[in-house]
Amino acid sequence: MKYQKNTSLNIEKITENITELVHIMERLRDKENGCEWDVQQTYDSIAPYTIEESYEVVEAIYEKDMTKLCDELGDLLLQVVFHSQIARENNHFQLQDVISSVCKKMVRRHPHIFGDVVDKNVSSIRKSWEDIKQKEREKQSKNKDNFSLLDGISTTLPAVTRAMKLQQRAAKIGFDWPNIDSVFDKMHEEIEELKMEFEQGQIDQTRVQDEVGDILFVATNISRVAGFEPETSLILANRKFESRFKQMEKQAKLDNQKLENLTLEQLENYWQLAKKSENK
Repeated sequence: MKYQKNTSLNIEKITENITELVHIMERLRDKENGCEWDVQQTYDSIAPYTIEESYEVVEAIYEKDMTKLCDELGDLLLQVVFHSQIARENNHFQLQDVISSVCKKMVRRHPHIFGDVVDKNVSSIRKSWEDIKQKEREKQSKNKDNFSLLDGISTTLPAVTRAMKLQQRAAKIGFDWPNIDSVFDKMHEEIEELKMEFEQGQIDQTRVQDEVGDILFVATNISRVAGFEPETSLILANRKFESRFKQMEKQAKLDNQKLENLTLEQLENYWQLAKKSENK
């Protein structure tokens, strides 16, 4: 399919740079004259690096560091080329197949742009996107007779992200909370159940772990129903905690104190000071 050329893009330079990257990876993977480490790598061995690079891209976005983002996106692109080179060597597929596949997918999932669909309402677009993805999943399913709405959600996703996706799929057929107050009620219920486990004469660690999991699952639901991506919410919470704790360390050092020598009350005072410094 032909598209109107965007004159702000230097297609020739993009092609040149991508080609150079492919040749670099090809050279690194050369069994006779390549890099010993690169030659030894497999899909499985570089999978952790692919995940790591993805998270570093997200970190650069949250830090609003565009120089870092550019660099991290390059590292992520390298992972795509790396996997594609391994695939080419094993006659599985090639980089052009990867690019062709995603091009076809984007065209297929945007019928309001590349097809005859007129409705461009955001809600309608989102529903159409999900419907098309669902049909794709059904078509690709290895067990068509027992296909589940929950099939196709990667088990390697972070647990919070996977929980949200499970909840979103279930919500598609109406299995969802009517409002956020209902989710709050469920959270209170789960907390009470956890408290009851701790009040037992002998704590059942398996039951406690189960109840903690339920609380985390409901917390994910709260974030989802409120309109926020829970993994992002937790990432931001981690960053906030890290920033405040480092501020505690900094202030304690100015006071010639060591945090490990302070009482819980003194630590809490430093924490409150750190919180106040955020608003200055």
